[in-house]
Amino acid sequence: MFDLITNRDSNVKNDVLSGITVALALVPEAVAFAFVAGVEPMIGLYAAFMMGLITSAIGGRPGMISGATGAMAVVMVALVAQHGVQYLFAAVILAGLLQILCGIFKLGKFIRLVPYPVMLGFVNGLAIVIFLAQLGQFKVVNAFGQLEWMQGTMLYWMLGLVAL
Repeated sequence: MFDLITNRDSNVKNDVLSGITVALALVPEAVAFAFVAGVEPMIGLYAAFMMGLITSAIGGRPGMISGATGAMAVVMVALVAQHGVQYLFAAVILAGLLQILCGIFKLGKFIRLVPYPVMLGFVNGLAIVIFLAQLGQFKVVNAFGQLEWMQGTMLYWMLGLVAL
């Protein structure tokens, strides 16, 4: 079932470069999705590290997702808001067990039945939800303690940083 110990020809340079690339991409992604999910950034970093460690120890496939994903972050917002961070760990473990069961029973072949427009719609809807979750960063507290939209120079700086 698992191919843990193999003698494959490996290229150390390619392995090191791919590891650095994944690390540089995974750290900001984990922090960003932790903000979207409403948890501390350190929790996102720990989760990303553990997922990478487990995937590298057990072995992965080229199309395997082993990092934070927008779909999970968006779903976790409601979970953390209603039940707290304590249930986040249990939900992630349950999701992992379901993925393992889907792999054991070879259910991945059924993804071919999902039409391309449905997948495209899901990804576009996910992009909209992530965009709307980030709009809160453009609000500041006024003198009365209420949130209002940024204006003037502060808004221009924020838009410049977003464009960067």
